[in-house]
Amino acid sequence: MLSASFSATLRVRLADRPGAFADLARAVADAAGSLDAIDLVRVEGGSKIRDVTVLAQDAEHLQRIVDAVRALPGIEVEHVSDRTFLMHLGGKIQVVGKTPLRTRDDLSMAYTPGVARISEAIAADPQSVWNLTIKGNTVAVVSDGTAVLGLGDIGPEAALPVMEGKALLFKEFADIDAFPLCLATKEPDEIVATVTAVAPVFGGINLEDISAPRCFEVEARLREALDIPVFHDDQHGTAVVVLAALVNALRVVGKRLEDVKIVVTGVGAAGTAATRILQAAGAQRVVGCDRRGALYAGRPDLVGVKLAFAAETNPEREEGPPDDVLAGADVFLGLSRPGAVTVEGIRSMADGAIVLAMANPTPEVRPEELAGFAAVIATGRSDYPNQINNVLAFPGIFRGALDVRATEITEEMKLAAAHAIAAVVAPEELGPEYIVPSVFNRDVVPAVASAVAEAAERGGVARRRREPVVAD
Repeated sequence: MLSASFSATLRVRLADRPGAFADLARAVADAAGSLDAIDLVRVEGGSKIRDVTVLAQDAEHLQRIVDAVRALPGIEVEHVSDRTFLMHLGGKIQVVGKTPLRTRDDLSMAYTPGVARISEAIAADPQSVWNLTIKGNTVAVVSDGTAVLGLGDIGPEAALPVMEGKALLFKEFADIDAFPLCLATKEPDEIVATVTAVAPVFGGINLEDISAPRCFEVEARLREALDIPVFHDDQHGTAVVVLAALVNALRVVGKRLEDVKIVVTGVGAAGTAATRILQAAGAQRVVGCDRRGALYAGRPDLVGVKLAFAAETNPEREEGPPDDVLAGADVFLGLSRPGAVTVEGIRSMADGAIVLAMANPTPEVRPEELAGFAAVIATGRSDYPNQINNVLAFPGIFRGALDVRATEITEEMKLAAAHAIAAVVAPEELGPEYIVPSVFNRDVVPAVASAVAEAAERGGVARRRREPVVAD
């Protein structure tokens, strides 16, 4: 699938003769690429300088396209600009002042001596920090770089572009100021101590890309230590959007959550959290699978999180590989790896099968292979219908939590968020290829924020009531 993620702009010098550009276009097409944009830069004597943007499937494919153009007689490739790298030059976020400093008076109020009065006011009334500083609208995006996307343990520096991207999403979708904190430690004690030490600056903590099982301990300890929301997005953001998608998918096929059998592959951070929220919403029959097959009470090799997972799921103590336990199942939830289940396994599911294959970038089983026998299919990819993307959840969840200055994010707040996301898809719009709204649907964040804030107030974790939103 061609993607802007693997696109480049080639500055080319072409001989000013009929057919020169047609040769270039043909070379791109022959290399299975696509022309995305063509701009004339200037004309010099007998040459035309053009910027030609091409789309590819991956980095190797992009290089093949460039090589094909370079091989053409009469065409010189002056330079190649990878558009994704260009976007990241100098980083994707910046700190911008809200108050202009144009005069001596401005400076004296924003900084010394006037700022001393603000510090004294906060010292006398610590709660005023929410109004008088950035705390009330600021989230820390914290990672140790050990479980970044599908890349694994790549370290804090390499994780920084991802955390910058997360901060950019916070700002774009929920107008929350977020800042990346990539930590040069993998020790839970040091992570907890560091985040606790910087917490006075922030109204919430978003944990990101910390590998299991350490992520469970880090989140639990920080939730205990801090009086602001701590949210591990890889666990709970994923879980919220999974529940939203499944609520609507079940409406499409006319089934109830309480009645269906759900098979989950991958019982790490995301799989565990998704299972728990599904159970909290009413699911009764969940069977989790790891690489060794179904988890069940009494399986001799289980320890820690998996031991607890087995005790709380698989009431019929089914055994065997995922394909075996898929027989007769209503829902497949993949949070694992490509090939975790087979097409034959999916074929053995009940009528009206729902397949949420979320391994990225390659799903557990490709949607093209399921046409005709899976009723609803969703993935984590943007180039298929029904993308299950965490950006549907975390901006609105934190917006709602910050609006009421919540002390934590409760299970009720997560459930409220999931149902709010699902409700954005109107009944008349709902269908097999539209079970979750677009990430660019601007109705999502306000709906989620309102539902989360109300749940926080009902649950007694709100410091204040949310101000009503006035329509423009």
